[in-house]
Amino acid sequence: MEIIKLAHETDFDGWRDAARRLVLNDVAPSNVTWLVDGDQSELFAATAAPAPTGQFSVPRAFVELAQTCILNRDPARFDLLYRLLWRLRSNPHLLEVATDVDVAQARAMTRAVWRDEHKMHAFVRFREIAVDGVARFVAWFEPEHHIVELAAPFFVDRFSNMDWSILTPERCVHWHDRALSFTDGVPKSAAPREDAIEDIWRSYYASIFNPARLKTKAMQTEMPKKYWRNLPEASLIKPLTEMAERRAQAMVAAEPEMPKIARQRRAPAQASTAPSDSLEALKAEADNCRACPLWKNATQTVFGEGPPHAEIMFVGEQPGDKEDLAGKPFVGPAGQMLDRALKDAGIEREKTYVTNAVKHFKFVPRGKARIHQKPATPEIRACRQWYEAELAAVAPSLVVALGATAAQSVLGKVTTIGKMRGRIIEAEDGVQALVTVHPSYLLRLPDADAKEREYERFVEDLKVAAATLRKTARAA
Repeated sequence: MEIIKLAHETDFDGWRDAARRLVLNDVAPSNVTWLVDGDQSELFAATAAPAPTGQFSVPRAFVELAQTCILNRDPARFDLLYRLLWRLRSNPHLLEVATDVDVAQARAMTRAVWRDEHKMHAFVRFREIAVDGVARFVAWFEPEHHIVELAAPFFVDRFSNMDWSILTPERCVHWHDRALSFTDGVPKSAAPREDAIEDIWRSYYASIFNPARLKTKAMQTEMPKKYWRNLPEASLIKPLTEMAERRAQAMVAAEPEMPKIARQRRAPAQASTAPSDSLEALKAEADNCRACPLWKNATQTVFGEGPPHAEIMFVGEQPGDKEDLAGKPFVGPAGQMLDRALKDAGIEREKTYVTNAVKHFKFVPRGKARIHQKPATPEIRACRQWYEAELAAVAPSLVVALGATAAQSVLGKVTTIGKMRGRIIEAEDGVQALVTVHPSYLLRLPDADAKEREYERFVEDLKVAAATLRKTARAA
């Protein structure tokens, strides 16, 4: 029996080195015990993995799977990964067998890690403290798996201009003087209590709470109760939820006047008779939008553009650098790629309405350049009111979502492009939609063959849209 002791819970390099030696010496999985330094050390003496006697390679996909899977807290992960490695030697395509028990278990472990990483991104709440008279921001989080180092770059990207720490029971991460560091975990008592800004946040949360759109099960799926105790808005969730039904009934009974930006949404028939200058009015309103912080750094609001009653609406992610300066959507390299594809698909650009899910340019400065940064879900939700208003005013027969951000806005939920791409689907609001990639995706492909292949797929998706419009016209 080989007893392999790893340096720590996420010692991937140690596991990989030992596993390689064991496989090359034909040590079966049943003859290996994996331990972590500090666990049962008084009962088992570690053995050195034998020196390798040959070499073999594994698919890159397995390395990526193992790097994530090892972050799972399940103690069986080391055995499972070694078992997969052992089997890959005789079956290089093992990972393609989705029904295999070991493969399915490993993928389930990686999904759990990704979910935990997402929850950390979503539910960390910083509190301001003063250290030697200088503001510093500290948060507390309790991850299920070993994901602190995995999740840290997300916070560096979004909060690079402030010093912060995220404390957890196992591992802490710190950003100070533009340097990232990690320390051992601490008890929750080390985390600061609430600060003054949280009263403002609670007031804002209560003001945007919409009882008519409350879906309790969906909310608890996205925000499980175990996270509530660390959220400043948690004290409001129960009372707001309990009174939601009463408030919704009161809203229906009162039938208040609809907000100005939504007055064209009562019925599709009304949208078709909207005055030709309604889009201009919406654009003027959007110029003053402060629903999210993106307006602070953007040059201007970039609203949609096109005929007021276009049959097809294209929705992208957000304006880029050139669009932000010009104040018009899709005028940069991605716009040129879209123009070319539309022409090849038989769609006239001047007869389409083109817009973005987010109306302000989100970026990070790099010297004189402004580097595009993907919008976050709160920013997409904040801007959806303008997409809804444009949809009501234009009343297109078909909406084409270009990329994942656009699909999230159009369909009202996070969407995987691969599952929805190239087919006509019906969104919750009844509009026909088609999901495809964003033309900027084609620009990022480094390989010329891949770029041409993906361009042809993109054109085929647009041809599906063109064919749908022709069918709609004949039916009318």
